[in-house]
Amino acid sequence: MAPTFPRVLVIAAHPDDIEFGAAGTIACWTDEGAVVTFCIVTDGAAGSNEPGVDLKALSLTRQDEQRAAAAVLGVQDVIFLGYPDGTLQPTLELRRDLTRLIRQIRPDCVMIQDPTVFFAGDFYINHPDHRAAGEAALYAVFPSAGTRPIFPELLAEGYEPFDVPELWLMFANQAEKVVEISAALDRKVEALLCHKSQVGPEVGEMIREWARDDGKAHGYAAAESFRVMRLKRDPATDGS
Repeated sequence: MAPTFPRVLVIAAHPDDIEFGAAGTIACWTDEGAVVTFCIVTDGAAGSNEPGVDLKALSLTRQDEQRAAAAVLGVQDVIFLGYPDGTLQPTLELRRDLTRLIRQIRPDCVMIQDPTVFFAGDFYINHPDHRAAGEAALYAVFPSAGTRPIFPELLAEGYEPFDVPELWLMFANQAEKVVEISAALDRKVEALLCHKSQVGPEVGEMIREWARDDGKAHGYAAAESFRVMRLKRDPATDGS
């Protein structure tokens, strides 16, 4: 069976963001044969409030944790852009870096964090880095990746325009696409627990509860949900 997407690029602000939002789906895709690349935008160095922490060492630790988590999910390619953690902005520089990556990988699907989410229920204020990474990635997908006059310096580097076919948003305000992840749920938890500097074993039950809640209305034992935008449509299948 052909994979749902042959090539996938997942962009997130911090190490561990992808595991919280989409690890089950990604494991299912790599099982099908998809080649997945992770792009982590920040250096992860704001991941501790302990006085006197060596922030450079923490950043390197979090990179190692992210690589280990990716390997659990069948992902071998992890790119770290190294922007400062905690103060990320959706700058043109960041959008250019992400546009370059999209044109280089030419993915069938790009997955990002939903930049429109300010609040999660009544218990979590969405991290501004999540929104900044999501906004920069969104506008890298469109219009920047496919538009020749935007970032002409990328043309000089050999990166031709590319139109992304599908965009998936994690933790989205409007999450209409539900992916059944029962077979991959243990690996989702295992991958998240690779981030030992950030989470402990107790997070496993929370993740399982989230997955059960996502799947309940659709008859699944475990699921993840996304907003999906089909940016390139096939008239033969869409009837248009």
